[in-house]
Order: sequence, then C-alpha cells, then structure tokens
Amino acid sequence: MTMTGSMSAHTAPGAPRRTGKARAAERRPPGAIDALDRAIIRATQAGLPLSPDPWATIGAEVGAPGEEVRRRIEAMLARGIIRRIAAVPNHYALGLTANGMSVWDVDDAHIARLGAAVGALDFVSHCYERPRRPPQWRYNLFAMVHGTTRAEVEKKVARIAALLGPHARAHDILYSTRIIKKTGLRLGP
Repeated sequence: MTMTGSMSAHTAPGAPRRTGKARAAERRPPGAIDALDRAIIRATQAGLPLSPDPWATIGAEVGAPGEEVRRRIEAMLARGIIRRIAAVPNHYALGLTANGMSVWDVDDAHIARLGAAVGALDFVSHCYERPRRPPQWRYNLFAMVHGTTRAEVEKKVARIAALLGPHARAHDILYSTRIIKKTGLRLGP
C-alpha cells in the first residue's frame, strides 16, 4: 500500500476538498489525538480490513467518510503518531525458519548511507540503527535476515559484509529461538 503526503491547500479541480476538521487535525500538536483519531487507531489495531476499500470500511465503523479516515491516517503518519503501515508476515508459516538478526559495528560516519543500502537489499526485512552500549554491546546497525536454513542466512549476511566492507569492524548473527507475538499500536478502552 502506498501512502502519500498530506494534500496541498490548493487542490486540483475535482479533487476532494479537505474539511475544516481535516485541516484542524493537521495543525494539532505532534502528539495530540482527538476522539476520531483514537477511534481510527482502535479500529485498525488488529490490522486493516481485507476489503476493496479499507478506508470506507473503517469509516463505517467509526462514523466518518473513508476519505477522512485516509487523511487522518496520513496526518498521524506525518506527525509520528503512527510510524508505518506494513504487512507483518509469519516467516515460519512461509517456510523461513532460520531467522537471524545480523548486528554490525559500523563506522558512525558512514552508517546513514550504509544502513540505507543494507535496508534496500531484497532479503533484509528490516534494518535500523541503535545506540551502542559499550563495553558490553558494540553494535549499532541491525538487519533482519530470513532463510530456510542457517547456511542460507549466513550467505546473505556475507553479502551484507561485502557491501559494508571496511566500514564494518565486527558483526554477529542472533538467531530466533521462538516466535514472539507481534502487535502494533494498542490503545486501552
């Protein structure tokens, strides 16, 4: 699914016009949500509905037009209330039972560029930078790699090592030993 940025105040002829509520939602402080935002988050906590128009389906549940739901979600993404919308596959069900988080000690001067390159590899499901915790933890780049065997994962990690070259001073692979339930944002009652 592709998410776009907020619409401009000057929309093309025939494009949906933003309501006063939509404009107000875009001007809210970064962490503020109103009752409709909260209802939308609750309606999507278990995932987006599998329907031809998920925005309209959610809108029917929360009492808002589907286009308003889409705009609200875009605004919450832009404000950082929602970090991303993504599929969360069960890798084990797909036959990918060797799952390893590769961890890397990458030169800080190159981590932004190299992290983006690693994250773009088709076999890396997610990649991110985290702070080091010396002396116990020297690693600052994390890249999740999936495979059917550990040997397959190790070959993929070797490709990452080649890409990082001398900017990676050390690395390791932390293999999953069990499935942990993955959930997104959850709001209480």
